[in-house]
Amino acid sequence: MKTSQKTILSYAGDLPNICSLVGLSCSLLAIYFSILGLFHAAMIGMIWAVFFDWSDGIIARKMKGRTEEQGLFGAQLDSLIDIVSFGVCPAIFLLSYGHFSAWYLPGAFFILATGVIRLSYFNVFGLVDKSTYIGLALDNNVLLLAVVFLFNSTMSQGAFSIVLYIVLILLAVLNVAPIKTPKFTGKWYWTLTTYTVLMSILFSWQWCTL
Repeated sequence: MKTSQKTILSYAGDLPNICSLVGLSCSLLAIYFSILGLFHAAMIGMIWAVFFDWSDGIIARKMKGRTEEQGLFGAQLDSLIDIVSFGVCPAIFLLSYGHFSAWYLPGAFFILATGVIRLSYFNVFGLVDKSTYIGLALDNNVLLLAVVFLFNSTMSQGAFSIVLYIVLILLAVLNVAPIKTPKFTGKWYWTLTTYTVLMSILFSWQWCTL
């Protein structure tokens, strides 16, 4: 006898998926703050989106009794959230920092398009091995962008917008480049945790001193 299929929302109550959705809320806040021109707050949101993106997988691997269906659903949810967090969000960040000038539209599209292409490739082919990607993982874009953005106050917004444009395009190229990059796991999670807290404090301080 065929078992009844679970409802859509029943999968949303799975703990790793809840974690994924919290990360999505961070990305939504980052988009919101980007549009408002509160770029330091937007960076904080994007960094925390990375943290929750890493956390959901760790929680999923540690959970006992999680069904195959829950795992498959979680993988799809994670991928869809990734394109929002690491594709749509950086694209809007760039557009807003460039005052929504039409000159920034090609860059925003390139960021979004390479993100979609990369995730589609990964969903089909996965990792090269247990600890190696082809191309730079999308979440690494945010971690590197955050370091660059620490220096935004060293030049005018117009000049830094060009730097931002170039950096994001280079990262997008690396996302789809035929290069091997490491998948950071294990103790790297605690490095990310420290990084997330430290960068949040630094950006908060910069924001308060504006």
